[in-house]
Amino acid sequence: MSTEQILIATLIWLLLTYIVYFKCSLKSIKKSYGMWFTKKYWTDYNIVEFLSWFTKATIIVPGLIFKIQLWWLYFFTLFTSLTLIWASNKKLLPTLIGFNTLWVWISCMVLIQHLM
Repeated sequence: MSTEQILIATLIWLLLTYIVYFKCSLKSIKKSYGMWFTKKYWTDYNIVEFLSWFTKATIIVPGLIFKIQLWWLYFFTLFTSLTLIWASNKKLLPTLIGFNTLWVWISCMVLIQHLM
């Protein structure tokens, strides 16, 4: 991506995010983010969820924006997707269970592509 594309995309992202945050109430969004800074929030499944999404971001961001595929990180996403299925089940989030089931398949496909 060019610098101009990154700048425009970032400005659009800021605008759209602000609109949604404003509609949801900036106070409630701040309260939600504030949960990260409380000991009560960091349950076993929330820790798993945080680490899993962080791992996925390390693959998605370089791949989508910079066209860099760090294929070996899919070993981590395979594991973290499996753990996210467990965490999503604890939190009763069927959409995330389905999404992570799909991500397990994606991880397997990429790994096999590079290892065979």
